[in-house]
Amino acid sequence: MKVIFMGTPDFAVGTLEALIKAGHEVVAVVTQPDKPKGRGGAMAQSPVKEAAKAHGLTILQPVKARNPEFIEELRAFGADVIVVVAFGQILTEEVLNMTKYGCINVHASLLPKYRGAAPIQYAVIDGCEYSGVTTMQMDLGVDTGDILLTEQVKLDKKETGGSLFDRLSIVGADLLIKTLELAQKGELKPVKQTDEESSYVKMITKSMGELDFTQSAVTLERLIRGLNPWPSAYTHVKGRMLKVWDADVVSDEEFKELVKKDAQSFKEAEAGKTVGITKNAFYIKCGEGYLKINEVQLEGKKRMFTDAFLRGNGKELLA
Repeated sequence: MKVIFMGTPDFAVGTLEALIKAGHEVVAVVTQPDKPKGRGGAMAQSPVKEAAKAHGLTILQPVKARNPEFIEELRAFGADVIVVVAFGQILTEEVLNMTKYGCINVHASLLPKYRGAAPIQYAVIDGCEYSGVTTMQMDLGVDTGDILLTEQVKLDKKETGGSLFDRLSIVGADLLIKTLELAQKGELKPVKQTDEESSYVKMITKSMGELDFTQSAVTLERLIRGLNPWPSAYTHVKGRMLKVWDADVVSDEEFKELVKKDAQSFKEAEAGKTVGITKNAFYIKCGEGYLKINEVQLEGKKRMFTDAFLRGNGKELLA
């Protein structure tokens, strides 16, 4: 097939590479304009643009994808299908219906659950047993088009937003190739989404990472994993930000046993307080249960396991 590919972040790169490997002709790659990044404000290219340059592909970076001149530029490529993976702009009806097979989207959830901007992180944050990828025939709604194919993925107990991102990127690339193969054979069987079963997830923000220890330890541990690696979960100790990268849930019953075994190291306290410090970890009281903190990053320092943190100035900060 002659394919126009639209995508921007790392998640989309695997699908672009899979299209090329499968022998499809990628006639153009559309990605977001370069943006300033970092303290120096140097212009940064999207991961998709970097991948497209490596393959010598034609690259388009419209400020607005609904611009009539851009739409006519797309039409001139004579593509059979437009593949969209986390592009980042809303497409007009004219673009959606431009090609024989329309616009096919790779979405990182099992639609209709988790329509919207951050399905991967929320699958972890909400404690889902399964997530997955859906290929969808795009329409004018937000992730509301007919479902083409799905593939389910079981989450690991220590799944993070980052690890699930990587896994679903691979699954999505393979699923898109299967979808195009069936489309060419005329064997796709689109299924309309059930709006009653749908849910939308908002964009992830840095402020979401602040840990509220009045919540349960189970909820907070999921949040820590879901926001790893970005924007990360954090708290403050003595006025300094402390990012929390890994933690385990300790139930009330388990904590009582720890107190019995080592009364000098553990104590009862209110939510948000450090209630125990051992050689390799420290424990924080939550609204329900406790968090055993295994890996942290103090403001201005490198990410480290808690034993290294405690050997520095950790114990003084937690006192």
